[in-house]
Formats: sequence, structure tokens, C-alpha cells
Amino acid sequence: MPGVGEKVDVLDHGFVRLDAAEATDLSVVNGARVSFLQFKDEMADRDHKLIRFLMREKHASPFEHNLFRFHVKCPIAVGREWMRHRWSSFNEHSLRYSEAIDTFYVPAPEQIRTQTGKPGAYTFVPMEGETADQVRGMIEAQYRQAWDSYRSMLELGVAREVARLVLPVGLYTEFYWTVNARALMNFIALRNAEAAMWEIRCYGEAVESFFATLMPSTHEAFVECGRVAP
Repeated sequence: MPGVGEKVDVLDHGFVRLDAAEATDLSVVNGARVSFLQFKDEMADRDHKLIRFLMREKHASPFEHNLFRFHVKCPIAVGREWMRHRWSSFNEHSLRYSEAIDTFYVPAPEQIRTQTGKPGAYTFVPMEGETADQVRGMIEAQYRQAWDSYRSMLELGVAREVARLVLPVGLYTEFYWTVNARALMNFIALRNAEAAMWEIRCYGEAVESFFATLMPSTHEAFVECGRVAP
């Protein structure tokens, strides 16, 4: 299981790296027990039961006395869904202040999919092999064209903040994300779920692996309570 300083590779060029953390099950316990002026320096059996109680009864604030700081590389399309989780902090690679890197996400053939159904209840089905290959070729061609246009504009002296307008959402970006365990559980509940976009679910799985490693009792209670954040 991954820990601080380790990286989980995601998709074709992405990753999730845990840059730093101050996150333990004990932080939850002491956050709750301070109500009775109690302090623990190590976990006991009754503390694991306390965490399950807090999770089950949705006593949420004790789960906020900790932090995870992640370094993430993902397609812009994934990042835009990620940054809807506003109860956390983000700093992202700026295409105003520095040039883009020519790294783009090309879905694997089995991830070229079609959708059926109504909004909010779509079913996604992989497309046939020849069609998938054709679509992958179209995606790669658009990337090359967009990148060539971007570089040409920069060579003409166009400002980076203008030239970036031609870049697609399949371009990879990088950001730092700082989040506490309660907000992290909300992210996992929504983004590592069957209804989530497949690409962000891959990132949700990576994030959850760090959470389960650093806060195993909290993660176990989260799972037992239906993977719903308190």
C-alpha cells in the first residue's frame, strides 16, 4: 500500500503522489475526546469503536483534524471535475506563466465508448475495435494540430494566455491538492463510484489507496457505513 512520498501511476501519463500528510486515526480520536478533556497517544480497541460510532452517527468534525497533500498529474478534463470539490485547496500549473507540455491523454481502445440512456442515467458501452481505432486516430490528429497551432502562435509572439486557447481538455495538467479526511471521503464517495467518469474513477482509486494506508480504521468505518462521507 502506498505511503508518503510514493506515487501511483494513472492512465497513460498521469499519477497521484502523496507529497505530505498529517493524517492518522488517532487525530480523529483526539478530535472527539477533547470534548471530555481526554487525550490519547496511541490507539486502543475502544478507539476503533469510537471511530465507527462517529462515522455511523455522522459526527463529522473529528474527521477534519488532519491533512493530505497530493501532487496530481491528470488530463484537464479530469482536473475540472476534481476542482468542483471546493472544500479543499488547489494550486495548478499556469498556462499564463509557463508553456504547456506536449503530453496528451489518448484513451485505450477499450475506453472508446458510446453512451445510451438519459442524462444522469447513462450506460457506457465500449465501441467496436475498428471504430475505436478510428476514434483514437482522430483524437491524436486533433492533438497534433492543436499543438502545432499553439507552438506557431508562440513563435509569432502571441501571449501564452492567448495561445493556450487552442489547447484541448485532453492536455495533461499538474496541481497540488490539500484536503482533510472528511472532504477526502466525499471525493472518494463520488469519484470512486460506478457512476463516475471512468478516468476520474481511476484517480479516485489511487487516492483511496493512500487514505486506506494512512487511516485504516477510518477507511474501514467509511466502507462499513456505505462509503458515504459523514
